[in-house]
Order: sequence, then structure tokens, then C-alpha cells
Amino acid sequence: MIVNRLAWIALFSVILLVVVGATVRVTGAGLGCPDWPTCWGCIIPPTSADQIDVAKLDMAKFKRHAVRKGIDPDTITRDTILESFDPVHTWIEFFNRLTSLPLGFSTLLLALLSFRATRYRRWVVGLSWFCLIDVIGNAVMGAYVVSSGLQPGIITLHMGLAFLLIAVLVTIIWMSRPEEQPPSMNPMWRKRILIASLIFFGCLFCEGLMGSQLREQTDELAKASAGLDRTEWIEELGSTLIYKVHRSFSWTLLMTAGLILYWIKKSGAATMIEPKLIFAMVIAMMLMGIVLAHVAIFQIVQVLHVGCTAVLLALTWHWIMRLLWSGRVPECSA
Repeated sequence: MIVNRLAWIALFSVILLVVVGATVRVTGAGLGCPDWPTCWGCIIPPTSADQIDVAKLDMAKFKRHAVRKGIDPDTITRDTILESFDPVHTWIEFFNRLTSLPLGFSTLLLALLSFRATRYRRWVVGLSWFCLIDVIGNAVMGAYVVSSGLQPGIITLHMGLAFLLIAVLVTIIWMSRPEEQPPSMNPMWRKRILIASLIFFGCLFCEGLMGSQLREQTDELAKASAGLDRTEWIEELGSTLIYKVHRSFSWTLLMTAGLILYWIKKSGAATMIEPKLIFAMVIAMMLMGIVLAHVAIFQIVQVLHVGCTAVLLALTWHWIMRLLWSGRVPECSA
């Protein structure tokens, strides 16, 4: 049971981290702490510029950031560094780092205690250690994101590893759950619904990555259109190829989710709640997409959109595990 509980804690932690990370992105607080693992050279971030000891900061790193942004590095001085300090952005980014602690501790304990699993032990141990490696790798990548000045592409990979972690943790939850009678379903319908669900999950995963790339473009647009109202960003983003593909994929998700729900009712297993929740969440996310595409790129809607994607990924993979287990007999460890 301890393995199952730790996997649940880690799952909630990674979803929370995705939401907080999205908040960092939409508020532009990604460089609120320009150094790592400290923040402005401090363990506890400063609340005002006069609390910063510039002598502790790596001036060369700030100059490299300036070069990446197309700024003359010679213009970077101690005074300009202090002028760039934003206490709100600093504490948003610091909170983002704090939310990674529960995930780090829970995945570490999960890996160390995975040998106590009584069912599918080899799988649970292997997947648990994979989760730890994923978290460590993402932490290192997070440090690189800071040092690279939010380099495009790295952030999307950062999100992709988080999505992968969600799926693996849900798998561990299923393998380590208390033994129970698997739900029965007609084999023909189960296979058909399973294939459709796997297609849905794959499209959702790609949709999440494309959404991350769109947010990268939003970041660039925010820099290039300083002072421009967010309602005027829509036309700029709407002309990009990634936006058009992202929008088309949403209809694929809706049709696939609707097909799964229809087949569930035809199979006589209409009491299963996951397909209904999946379909409802797809509708909710499409409504958010309509707001972002036709009203304005509201920050709160962007955060909710990302958070719903993470929850929907977990829910969908949970549903896929249920379908897989409906055709299996519980296995005991050797």
C-alpha cells in the first residue's frame, strides 16, 4: 500500500507542478530567479532590490543572457541588473521551485520502497526508478532553462518529460493497487475501445506539446509586442502553422472521445465513469480554446488549459490501464 500511496502523492505533485509552471510561463516569471539553485544569490529570495548583493551574482551569465536576447552585453551593469529585479516574478518562480520538492521526495521514496511491492514487483521497481531518473533529468533541465534564458524547444521537452512522468505514475498506481476483481467487458468491444483510447492519448500528448510550443510563441510575442493589448495577439498567433495544426487536433480529440463514449454505451458498460469525464473535459478545453482564439489570450485561461491537459492525460491513461486490466488476471510477485 505504501508504494501505491507514494505514487498517488507523486502524481498529484507533478500535476500541481505543471499548473504552477504554466503560471510562471504566462506571467513571464521564468527568469524571476536568474540563478540556480539560489535565487538572486540568496537561499530565501529578496523582496526588494536593496537586499541583493550584486557581488554574489555571476555577471558573465547575465551578459550571456543579454547576447541571446540580442542585447549588447556591454550595457549590462550592476545598476541595470538591479533595475531588472521584479519581486512578484521572483517569488512566483521561487514558489515554482518549492513545489518541486514534494515531487522530488515522493519519487525518491517511491524508488527506494518499490521493492516492497507485492504484485508486478519487477515492473513497479523498474518504473519507479525511471520516475526518479525522469524527475532528476527534468530538474537538471530546469536549471538549464534558467541558464539558457528560456531557450525555445527546451521548455517543450521539459513539458514532455512531465507528461511522460504522469503516464508512468498512473501505471505504477494500477500495478500496486490492492488486488481486486478486474471489470468484465466483451473482448471485441474492449479491443476496439482500447485502440481508440490509445489513439486519443497519443493525440492528446501531441496536442499538449504543440500547446507548449504555442506558449513559447506567446512569450516571444509578448517581448516583441510590448504594450500591445493581449486581444491583438490572436491575429498574430492565428497565422502560424503550429496554431492551425493545434486547432485541428482538438476536433480529432472531440470525435475520438465521442466515439469511445458511443462504443461504451453500445458495449453495455455505460456505468464506467472515465469516458464521460474524458468527453466532458475535452468539451471544457475546447471552450477554453475558443476563448483564447476569439476573445483574448487571458493568462488564467492559459493556466487552466494546461492544468486540464495534465489532468486529462492522467485520467485517459488511468482509463487505458482499466481496459488493459479487464483482460488480465492479477499476478503475484515471484
